[in-house]
Amino acid sequence: MNLEELKNDLRSLADKSRIPDYQRFFKTGKGEYGEGDIFLGIVVPNIRKVARKYKELDVADISKLVSSQVHEERFCALVIMTLRYPKDKDTFYNLYLQNLKYINNWDLVDVTCPRIVGDYLLDKPRYILYKFAKSQNLWQKRIAIISTFMFIRNDDFDDTLNLSEILLHDKHDLIHKAVGWSLREVGNRAKVVEVDFLKRHYKTMPRTALRYAIEKFPEDERKKYLKGDI
Repeated sequence: MNLEELKNDLRSLADKSRIPDYQRFFKTGKGEYGEGDIFLGIVVPNIRKVARKYKELDVADISKLVSSQVHEERFCALVIMTLRYPKDKDTFYNLYLQNLKYINNWDLVDVTCPRIVGDYLLDKPRYILYKFAKSQNLWQKRIAIISTFMFIRNDDFDDTLNLSEILLHDKHDLIHKAVGWSLREVGNRAKVVEVDFLKRHYKTMPRTALRYAIEKFPEDERKKYLKGDI
């Protein structure tokens, strides 16, 4: 398993015609959250195939790959980490935390943090998520709330609700979406828990968060929330 061979395999799958769309989709323009990120134009299923092929890559090489300037290379490294994590949880949880500055777009966060951070913290104190939620870093804040998806799958909702309250009035739309998405997932498991939260916050929470949170409610119920008639 050789890092240069992995990179060559990824480049063989590149499609330059996709790059302008990726640059728009991941907001790489000046002043945008993905400013300056570099893309090869590789579709996600192909990146995952390469990750599976090279999943036994040396940990030192995984660390080099995750710090790449190329988005798809970082994505591939993070997928390898999720594949390796179940058999060596301490190593890959710590590697994840050591490389937070490279986990710097929503796709990199969303495909990894529940499987690594969330899973690791299932039976441990979760203070680090509150530290992330109160940071000034957009991606750490998103990691904080999205990591709780693993807790939700285990019918453990308290941290999702507490972190949602901390992040509820964040200025960034990506956090509004993440909070609403998380509340929706709570509702999928225990609607009464989500409804209790919404009754306390729905009139003041960002509209985007509310729309995501009530996305699966019956239409008449959604309209009442949006009109403030609950």
